[in-house]
Formats: sequence, C-alpha cells, structure tokens
Amino acid sequence: MKVSPDGGVRAAGILLMLKSPTRQFLLMRHPTRWDLPKGHCEAGESFQETAIRETQEETGIDPSVIEIDPEFCFEIRYPVSYKKTGSQVFQKTVQYFLGYLDHQPKLVLTEHDAAEWFPWNPPHAIQAETIDPLLAAVARHLAHDKS
Repeated sequence: MKVSPDGGVRAAGILLMLKSPTRQFLLMRHPTRWDLPKGHCEAGESFQETAIRETQEETGIDPSVIEIDPEFCFEIRYPVSYKKTGSQVFQKTVQYFLGYLDHQPKLVLTEHDAAEWFPWNPPHAIQAETIDPLLAAVARHLAHDKS
C-alpha cells in the first residue's frame, strides 16, 4: 500500500467483459467476497496503468488482448484501514475501467481462490458496496452506447 502525497490511497482495476453476443464478465473470488482484478497504484503510475498491470499480475491475461473502453471510468471513494497501520484511516480512491476481450482466455490466478465468468444480466446483486454500483454504471454506459 502506497500513500499518496495527499494522505490517500489510490487503487485501480478492470471489469473484463467478453464481446460475444452473450456477454459475460469476470469476477475474482476472495474467501468472503467477489472482487475484480485490482490493486494499489505504484509511485508515478496512472490509474489505468495500475489497472492493466494488476489485471495481468492477478489473471495472467496479456494486456495486448484487452481493449479498454476509452469512454468509461467509474470512481469510488471510501475510508479504509490496514492491519499494518493500526487504527489509522485512509481515504481510498479506486478507479475501475471497462475492458473487452474477444474470447475467454485461460486464467492464471495468483492472488485469488477462484474466478468465474458471470452472465451479463443487469441489474446484478453481487456485492452492494462496490461491485453492484460499478455494474450499474456499466449497464448505463452500455445502454447509452446503443442509443
């Protein structure tokens, strides 16, 4: 975890979605919740650079096969504390990007127990704090693109 000059923590991830007519999106399994491939920004790294690096590290997917949607970015902020820092609370800012894949790649998981491709069928009720608001924003974005 790197603390930014303003005392906050920055992180980023990508919602990976298959382009096929029966769209699916990838979620990663932690012991108690679903999440996306994401992680903390390194010094001097942009949110998008972080998202791409973390996705490759956590899934084994080569960045060259991911098409980032240039029109979509979802940001969420919330307080967070870490075991290493005791009771100190940081403001965490996470940016999520939307990435498209032509096919379902073989995954090489390095930080998660499992991963699953979920059918795109909004509205979703997976995890109320971060995943559901992100998926709702993606649904609005995709609906806007069709009109």
